[in-house]
Amino acid sequence: MGFFSRLFGNKDEGEGAAEAQRGGSSKEEALAAYIVREHKQGRSLEEILDDPYLKNRASEEQRIRLLERPEVIRAIGEDTAEMARDRVRKS
Repeated sequence: MGFFSRLFGNKDEGEGAAEAQRGGSSKEEALAAYIVREHKQGRSLEEILDDPYLKNRASEEQRIRLLERPEVIRAIGEDTAEMARDRVRKS
């Protein structure tokens, strides 16, 4: 993909399909990294999920999917992830 295509988001369908097969978009990866980083800095998962930065960039479904990513689960623990999924569904 060329520089301007990356800059302006002009993807053809083949690249989008390949990206989906790799397990998500760079946006999803960045948001997952954000959750992990903020958790490591001592913020509670509840606080992170209520953060406008995350809420403005991910729908409820996307936030639930973020909580199912292996790197997020390792960082916050499976039990905490399950409680957070329930909380997101209720909000």
